[in-house]
Amino acid sequence: MVNVLKQYFPMIRTRGEVLKDISGNERLWELYLSWKEEQQKEFLDFCTGIKGVKILYDSFFKEVMDPDSAPERLEELLSLILDQNVKILTVLPNDSTRIADESSLVIMDIVIELADHSVANVEVQKLGYMFPGQRSACYSADLLLRQYKRVKSEKGKAFSYRDIKKVYTIIFYEHSPKEFRSCPECYLHRAAQRTNTGIRIDLLQEYAFIPLDIFHSILQNKGIRNKLEAWLTFLSADSPELIGQLIQEYPQFKKYYEEIYTLCTNVEKVMGMFSKELQQLDKNTVQYMIDEMQDELDAKLKELQESEERLEEQKGKLFIGI
Repeated sequence: MVNVLKQYFPMIRTRGEVLKDISGNERLWELYLSWKEEQQKEFLDFCTGIKGVKILYDSFFKEVMDPDSAPERLEELLSLILDQNVKILTVLPNDSTRIADESSLVIMDIVIELADHSVANVEVQKLGYMFPGQRSACYSADLLLRQYKRVKSEKGKAFSYRDIKKVYTIIFYEHSPKEFRSCPECYLHRAAQRTNTGIRIDLLQEYAFIPLDIFHSILQNKGIRNKLEAWLTFLSADSPELIGQLIQEYPQFKKYYEEIYTLCTNVEKVMGMFSKELQQLDKNTVQYMIDEMQDELDAKLKELQESEERLEEQKGKLFIGI
């Protein structure tokens, strides 16, 4: 079988070459054997170009989309998503006390301050968390409060609420929550607070939700139609044929892939990155299953309560009849 990606990236190695490197290092070999068979296959597939790398994993995203070393990449992506010109000022420490942090299904999370001093939180979820609206609103409020405390501390007595800028919450879903499936033709949902009268009040919190599973359904039927769709394809596609098409239509992405496949030649580093992602995904998946079971249990309890209420109602009618 022809290796499509190796035609574009000759540094891609064969399965035998990668395994030789791993088996020649006792520590790496033990790590490799600790993975499940499907995880071993996934690792070898992206190292050898059988499939594309999952760029939305935290480690890989920050390697190729690092806002410190290559801010123009994330700036272009966010400009397309928010439909405005975005310039990154700095990366902020992601040190907030995340609400229900241990139950988070996040696989990538980065907070940046933009040139106009607004704040953007870019997040990727492997499995769409339940109650996406409520959760996003809570995290947005957390970011807004962090900004308020930071700016008030910096300004001191000169502080004014006009110093507080917008907070953008941007969430990518690999597998989106059910709410988004009611709109199968849309892969970008923007939300902001507005008054019913049209008067302007800066309520500061805005959101963008990108369900990538829905995007891929559209992509299969309609192809890559614009620059935003090119970016989303780069971030989420693992089909070599689709990656080849992307490179031909939008050559700028070839350089980004070259960086990824050059990184893959450093087996020790990329195994460490992959192992870190697996540990996080395992923890998140277990918590997701617990939450799903709790949701089902709550639904059953509600049904039982309603059945008991109906039974009591029937008993009351029977008593009246007697």
